[in-house]
Amino acid sequence: MSNPNRFLHVGLGALLVTGCAQQTVAAKYGITLPQSNAARDLTADQQVKQALARLTFGARPDEISRIGPDGLDRWLLGQLEPEKTNDFFCDSLLSTFSTQHMTVRELADSFPSQGIFIRELRRQRGLAPNAPLILSPEDSARMKSLSDRGNRVAQQIITAKITRAIFSERQLLEIMTDFWENHFSVFYGKMPTRFSLLEYDRDIIRPRALGKFRDLLGAVARSPEMLYYLDNWQSQADSVHDNLGELTNLTKAKTALDSMRIRAGVLKRRQGLNENYGRELLELHTLGVDGGYTQQDVINVARALTGWTVDDPGAGGGFVFRPAMHDASPKLVLGHELPGGRGIEDGEEVLDIVARHPATARFIARKLVRYLVSDSVPTSLVDRVAASFTRTDGDIRQVLATIVTSPEFYSRAAYRAKVKTPFELVVSTMRAMDQLPDTTPRTAQLPSRLGQPVFGRLTPDGWPDDAQEWINSGAILNRINFGTIAANGGLPGVTIDRWPPAALLRTAPFPEQVDGVIGELLGGEVSPETRSILLSGVNPLAGAMPASSAADTNAPRRLKDLIGLTLGAPEFQRR
Repeated sequence: MSNPNRFLHVGLGALLVTGCAQQTVAAKYGITLPQSNAARDLTADQQVKQALARLTFGARPDEISRIGPDGLDRWLLGQLEPEKTNDFFCDSLLSTFSTQHMTVRELADSFPSQGIFIRELRRQRGLAPNAPLILSPEDSARMKSLSDRGNRVAQQIITAKITRAIFSERQLLEIMTDFWENHFSVFYGKMPTRFSLLEYDRDIIRPRALGKFRDLLGAVARSPEMLYYLDNWQSQADSVHDNLGELTNLTKAKTALDSMRIRAGVLKRRQGLNENYGRELLELHTLGVDGGYTQQDVINVARALTGWTVDDPGAGGGFVFRPAMHDASPKLVLGHELPGGRGIEDGEEVLDIVARHPATARFIARKLVRYLVSDSVPTSLVDRVAASFTRTDGDIRQVLATIVTSPEFYSRAAYRAKVKTPFELVVSTMRAMDQLPDTTPRTAQLPSRLGQPVFGRLTPDGWPDDAQEWINSGAILNRINFGTIAANGGLPGVTIDRWPPAALLRTAPFPEQVDGVIGELLGGEVSPETRSILLSGVNPLAGAMPASSAADTNAPRRLKDLIGLTLGAPEFQRR
């Protein structure tokens, strides 16, 4: 007969850890924890599982036990301060990628697009920009070779992103990099060069993913990727002559006139104001669709950002402000007057206004809480997170600390309440199965097969963060099939022989194999329905296991099938 005191001891231990597991983080970041812990109703072990599910791309084998309830607070601090974490293994993998050591300009020079290649040939031969050019067979062959090599090199950009997601020890940094890249979404099919996303991921988003929101917003606003994607690089004052009349400073006027002479051909193609970026800056990046702005605000924000452009975008040029394109007339943005006669200051002041607007604090808070806690956003937590955002001038690290120490984060309602996106499913599968490094494009292409190509969202609203968008009968079948492929050696670097528990489970009776796989891949927690399906060996959407494996209960093939079904189970599809 079991000892009832054992359960009392475990229960008290869980409650003690539950009440104080995040005290160190809270103290360091000046967070006052709610007096009542009634909402923090997960056990100590479940709190660790919840943190790993939301603040990483999925637990690796034995990671839950290695952290343990007593180590959760220390682990959270380490994730909030990634600069203190040694990431040698991941860094060594990335060191083999040439893209990680080169600028976009250097890559574009080394592997020019066909247009840039032809432009350079004209220059070398002393021809006018639009003069006819006859390519020799050697020219054509070299152009094709450079293009093909450039395409292969460009694939490293997405491979590097997914490599970091799988192998980096700085998992919260990767989670937040992915969040911000989706928040400030751009489309790989509309970039200045095929290498531009390297800069966006490596130099713009990642270094600021845990910093101040205003710094991140400003870096995105100056990025060639966003300016090009939303056409701001072509946006100019409706009347260049009227614009110059507002430039009361003679030096500015001379600079503008010089720029007009130099770029007369470009200006002819850039006719008038483009509102795309101004609108998305307000609607998607800061205030939100219900943020209280008007159409006139959109227009005036767009006017303030005229002249924010890209220098020779096809050749990998960077941000440049061109006074000749700027509307220097007075403007009114969200009740703030922007005086006339200015230049780049107009855009910077707009960024200051929207970054510190109360609607922005609430919009970002709500989006982060939805992403990290639950689709059913708890208003009480949004209120506290928005207050933290405002109080700290948009300190993202402080905002995250508020979330990860909250009772709502560790509530039963939030536990396994999020459905993994295809990207998250691929990466979590690789982590759970202890994938060997794959520096080819193969792993990076897998999210596309499940409906989410990396940087492949055509519209600027980013990929949806809602279960209904990712789960339907077709998607479920694809996910189950993906699990089967993973378990049967169909994914790069994933083999059952490498999976640590496999050696012990191979010779166990099948019911013990089921419990062992549940423990390793699902944290030991499944519904009775899922366990029944795993015991039966029948995929409810795709039929029974192959007869050859079902007939031999000790065959390695049977364990593979079991792992495949488990990876396709509803519990693994959630985080």
